[in-house]
Amino acid sequence: MVSGVSGLRERKKIATREAISGAALRLALEHGPENVRVDDIAEAAGVSPRTYNNYFSSREQAIVAAIGAERAHRVADALLARPASESLAEAVVAAVAEQYTSEPTGDALTLITTAPALREEFVKTVLLIESPLASALAARTGSDDELATEVLAAAISAAARVAVERWVTRTESGLVVVPGVPLADLLRNALSHLVPAMDALV
Repeated sequence: MVSGVSGLRERKKIATREAISGAALRLALEHGPENVRVDDIAEAAGVSPRTYNNYFSSREQAIVAAIGAERAHRVADALLARPASESLAEAVVAAVAEQYTSEPTGDALTLITTAPALREEFVKTVLLIESPLASALAARTGSDDELATEVLAAAISAAARVAVERWVTRTESGLVVVPGVPLADLLRNALSHLVPAMDALV
């Protein structure tokens, strides 16, 4: 009975978070992110400003949550679900890249690349994969060397951040630069530099 109640509570939290982030993105697309207040987002989501603050610390964070989704734990889950026959490097690269195959497109992409605060927030979300990834690396390899798995997870998240940052960068003239290759491919290229370190963990 307790687990059922707990599960229902968790689903409600997820639904509330999605409602808030969805409202934030919709309002940002309609009015521009600089013209959206926390109170506006809370009202559109049907929650109080206090409830909003329980989920997000800024409007940029709420807007990006709808665009980037919650990839941190999905990356870890994807790694654990990869075939045991794959090398650790193959599994990590595939797990990270597949979670970014639905990168922002259209109006959402324009919103991120033209708003510095949103770009910064979007790039920061990549670093959230570090902790769950360290646990997944330990579970997949059976390694009890916490330092090794944590350092490797930090290196992987840093490489992913560099790839994402390059994908949503700007030139000095202010023109948006979006590489002609998918974000997933940039991630694969960035992570390829860590293959020796990943192989060494096994």
